[in-house]
Amino acid sequence: MSGPVLGARAGGRRVRRALGARAGGGRVRWALGARAGGRRVRRGLAVLVPLVLLVASAACGGADTPDTPGTPADGPDVLRVLAGSEVGDLEPLLRRAQDAVGVRVTLSYAGTLDGADQVASGGADGRYDATWFSSNRYLSLIDGAAARLSTQTKVMVSPVLLGLKASKARELGWDGKTVTWNDIASAASDRKFTFGMTSPAASNSGFSALVGVTAALSDAGEALEEAQITAVTPKLKEFFSAQTLTSGSSGWLADAYTKEGTVDGLVNYESVLLGLNASGRLPEPLTLVYPGDGVVTADYPLTLLSSAPPEKKELYGKLAAWLRTPEIQREIMSTTHRRPIVPEVRPEPRFGTASLVELPFPNRRGAADELIGVYLNQVRRPSRTLFVLDTSGSMRGERIDALKQALTALSGADTSVSGSFSRFRDRETVTMIPFNTGPGVPRTFTLPDRNAEPVLQRIRSYGEGLEADGGTAIFDSLRAAYEQARSSPSEDFTSIVLMTDGENTDGGSYDDFAAYYASLPVKFRTFVVLFGDSDVDEMRRIAELTGGATFDARQGSLATAFKEIRGYQ
Repeated sequence: MSGPVLGARAGGRRVRRALGARAGGGRVRWALGARAGGRRVRRGLAVLVPLVLLVASAACGGADTPDTPGTPADGPDVLRVLAGSEVGDLEPLLRRAQDAVGVRVTLSYAGTLDGADQVASGGADGRYDATWFSSNRYLSLIDGAAARLSTQTKVMVSPVLLGLKASKARELGWDGKTVTWNDIASAASDRKFTFGMTSPAASNSGFSALVGVTAALSDAGEALEEAQITAVTPKLKEFFSAQTLTSGSSGWLADAYTKEGTVDGLVNYESVLLGLNASGRLPEPLTLVYPGDGVVTADYPLTLLSSAPPEKKELYGKLAAWLRTPEIQREIMSTTHRRPIVPEVRPEPRFGTASLVELPFPNRRGAADELIGVYLNQVRRPSRTLFVLDTSGSMRGERIDALKQALTALSGADTSVSGSFSRFRDRETVTMIPFNTGPGVPRTFTLPDRNAEPVLQRIRSYGEGLEADGGTAIFDSLRAAYEQARSSPSEDFTSIVLMTDGENTDGGSYDDFAAYYASLPVKFRTFVVLFGDSDVDEMRRIAELTGGATFDARQGSLATAFKEIRGYQ
């Protein structure tokens, strides 16, 4: 569960985002314009999200080798690290490691679930020398994973907290007062405030928050078990009834929050909340609420893989020791808003004086998976997703087959850890709108709150029946999706997924759609999947206009792109 998934290619595909956070596993372009190692990088809030999340070949590490997409470049001084996007803001610092200790670092980004899959299955062996996620807690629960991990070095600390607009915190009487998760849950159930949080199936901050809230509400003195999760589910439903903003990454969530304006607060890393306050982008600062009954803390362990060769173990040791020197610890604290891990460096006053009580974590994978499943299928607001699917003539052959496979994967065929949580969810409403020369007839599927397999089978059958023919009316079809969403107002998390393999050839233009979108009283985000010969610039403009993100599946799997989008819905 990574944060804003960003950076070097992970899994052979690139990802571009509109709001300044990465959405899955690949390269990202940020919202403004800067350069990293000769590549143009687009940036959003520098203090909120990684400054440069494209790995520069001359600085932080090598680019992917051109003949083997997805494999980080190697060399005697290169340490290849599979990382969560949360550590992407350390890339400027890591570039100096080569001069300081002779280590060039290449970071390839993946979500924690995807990363855990790779490590536990042996897929990371030989491709990476180390991992660097915000926590190894989930990874350590997977059978076989522990044997693939060697030395772990904790680098920094950041608890997951609630940040509320200062005026809202005063209104609730929480400014300077000790508050518990039960207090927070009670106010949330009464809708006294609203908040945003990342998906526990996609981001470690969301998973940590879910674990913390569940442990606190269940009064778990030891590790969380399935029985405690079942007992506390009604309270969790009340708590998450106040969640009105979701995301697949911490940085993307923070950036979306600055644009949303109507959400009262965020459940996120302390570092992200402090970064928001320091950014100057908020109309009013956030008051950080430190629950007196405890938190779940990220400790960012740089972890050597047991498969790493001896020369890479030496590089790892040099880098780990350098990162824990007092000078570098102070720099990490000042630039990333995370607490130092070494005792000789004292936290700055902005971290406050509240003691951090660590809440219990599940000690079995079954309990962790049960908790994520309960959140997705029972607790949080349901999803409503509209898929606008290109079935034009250019999709004939392998492309339409890839689309069918992607829909099959989302219907339960992907049994990997991440795949099991990205399938269509219980209580979700899924609308398929195929298009070619014009938009096709929408087909809506509503999944029940239990025994969803019959509906999933109908979705699989629908996908198998798709055929490719005709032109490409992208904007008319996208507009049809918005009209469909508007025709049935809902408090569900609503999003639109546009998949196309070409350029617009029929119907209205981008400018026509932009004028239509500007007139809408209620707006929804569009997540765009680039495939085949898509018009990259025009598709990116759609994502930027609607506050969504662009996923590039032209060199990778369409099924993987769809799966990664699910964390944002």
